[in-house]
Amino acid sequence: MAAGTGWDWGPALLTCGPWRPIHLEVYSSRIADLFFQAEVDKSLSAAEISASCEIEGTAVEVRFDILFEGDEVAHEIVEGVDGTASAVFRTQRPELWYPARYGKQPMYELQATLLAQRNVCDVKSKRFGLRRAEVIQRKLEDAPGTTFLFQINNIPMFCGGSNWIPADMFIPRIGPSRYREWIKLAAEGNQSMIRIWGGGIYEEQPFFNACDEMGILVWHDFPFACGNYPANDEFLDLVKREATANVKLLRHHPCIVIWAGNNEDYQYQETEGLEYDRKELDPEKWLKSSFPARYIYEKILADVTRELIPNTCYRFGSPFGGKNTRDPTVGDIHQWNVWHGTQEKYQDWYKLGGRFVAEFGMEAFSSVKTIDIYLPDGNNDPERFVQSLTVDFHNKAAGYERRLATYLVENIPYSHTPFEYYVYCTQLMQAECFATAFRLWKRDWKGPGREYCSGALLWQLNDCWPAQSWSIVDYYLRPKLAYYAVKRELADITINMKRTLEQIPADKYTRAYIKNIHKIQWFGTNLSLQNREFLLRRKGWDIVTGEERSLETTDENVALPCNQSTEFGENEIGDGDTSTRTVIAAWLIDPRDGEVVARSVNWPEPLKYVQFQKPKALRVEIVGSAKEGNMIEVEAEVPVKGLVLEVNDGEGQADSVTFDDNGVDLVAGECLRIGVKGLEVGGPYKIDARYLKAAIDL
Repeated sequence: MAAGTGWDWGPALLTCGPWRPIHLEVYSSRIADLFFQAEVDKSLSAAEISASCEIEGTAVEVRFDILFEGDEVAHEIVEGVDGTASAVFRTQRPELWYPARYGKQPMYELQATLLAQRNVCDVKSKRFGLRRAEVIQRKLEDAPGTTFLFQINNIPMFCGGSNWIPADMFIPRIGPSRYREWIKLAAEGNQSMIRIWGGGIYEEQPFFNACDEMGILVWHDFPFACGNYPANDEFLDLVKREATANVKLLRHHPCIVIWAGNNEDYQYQETEGLEYDRKELDPEKWLKSSFPARYIYEKILADVTRELIPNTCYRFGSPFGGKNTRDPTVGDIHQWNVWHGTQEKYQDWYKLGGRFVAEFGMEAFSSVKTIDIYLPDGNNDPERFVQSLTVDFHNKAAGYERRLATYLVENIPYSHTPFEYYVYCTQLMQAECFATAFRLWKRDWKGPGREYCSGALLWQLNDCWPAQSWSIVDYYLRPKLAYYAVKRELADITINMKRTLEQIPADKYTRAYIKNIHKIQWFGTNLSLQNREFLLRRKGWDIVTGEERSLETTDENVALPCNQSTEFGENEIGDGDTSTRTVIAAWLIDPRDGEVVARSVNWPEPLKYVQFQKPKALRVEIVGSAKEGNMIEVEAEVPVKGLVLEVNDGEGQADSVTFDDNGVDLVAGECLRIGVKGLEVGGPYKIDARYLKAAIDL
């Protein structure tokens, strides 16, 4: 894999040799390959399954069986011709496979039995799901370019999720259970898509099995990344054989909805000024250009996918689409002008979006517990400080010190000491960055004809070693604060806010007499398929005193149409002094039972200017609930930013405790309940609480 040579999140550890099982097979007759193509009718009421198998040897009779939940749905016995046996099945009212948010994930089984004079020579089977998957690119009502949206079983989806890198530098160490744990984290984090990045591998079957079972869509790059690959005959032949073999291995998985030829190779072509003329359609001439790798993506891989998976979308690369790889109006983009590039403020994500943002990122340190593994002497370790050689060794991103320092100093009241507080500040800043991106790009999912942004995949979900990187979950599967922030933003129902500042000069000549008008915009998103109505409640508090402040708003009944965002207007929030001391909370309340369905807290930014107060009465209590299980109640008399709860038992059992949420914001007098597993009411637990600009043990 390309990543073995070292990347900006992983070490250079070159491996060689086969890592998957090798079999010596002796047979007289066998099934060499079992495959199918499934067509789900536009009405979703019928499906056609064309099953085929390649057979070798003297036996030619094949029995095909389709099973569902162990019961036979259909079967047919056929004779093979020229080494291929085929049968077509038609079913009415099929059980359809849906992404997690929108339905269940039923799986059928296709079984082929090779017979010779009624004796069984070989049996092969594959599990599969029936779904209709499309990538829709159509003109928008009032914006340039086209949509780039995934539509599954006629449902247009906003795809929020993550990029995936190899989960270990030594692939055999990742077993099925670890793959499942990773995918479970993504699913429980409300993510709907994972992109397998092109610098890694064709992932293992357990990865895709978990995605099939949990309803996670997969975008799979072919394994080419950030370069100009050779195009000699030997290499092209190897590419074709490898792509063919792997597509055959993976094509039955319903989770895979798109393949892309490479990661950023067209971007590399632009950067290096290599020859590329889209109007030139002669593949032989591509081979003679300074960008011969085009032949791989636009000829070899295009032919392989067209032949083997004609119903699955194939793209030449990622990013790819418009007049260049940076064109936000067509196809997908990789938006690295936060962190890399021009290093824009993350509050400006709304200016940096595209029809589909397949990469964007921000770094943060991993869990202190993970860092302690390579700083084993704890507080006595001489390398336990932010700028130590050992800490630096565990971040492979060139120039990360400058970039991380820039985003911290612009936003967070941070300090290098204590070490734990610095780690916390990096995680909080990353959480704010990712939450802002999803919040603002999801706002551009405005319904039919106005799908200005149809998805965003953060860089990255996972790590391949204990490192400081862009991941939101570290190598040991310990979530960073960003994991929870993204989970909140990708919930079915959300309520959000955005502050704006309008500056009006007294006349066209002055720069001294300017009136500042601070406003807050209100909007919500409903990613479910049901229209919903809520009571919208909004309140403000003085950050310093904790006293409630009038926002000149009242409770309001609002409608959230299904599968889109909705605007709720805007309000002024006072002058500069008032607005910079006011924290605002909003709730969406179900009028039927009074349940809070969505909640959001908005602070003045940058946070470094905010006069956070240390709470005198921060309550953290474990309570039991017959309906909801054990919960932790948290409450304070003043607003609190980024409250993190950690169990510190000193016996290594803390990793068995999981929180449904963390890094939460509190407003004065509100009791917030957080689900927790692994803690019992009245147990001998020590819970550490940390929040912005202060820390305390409870």
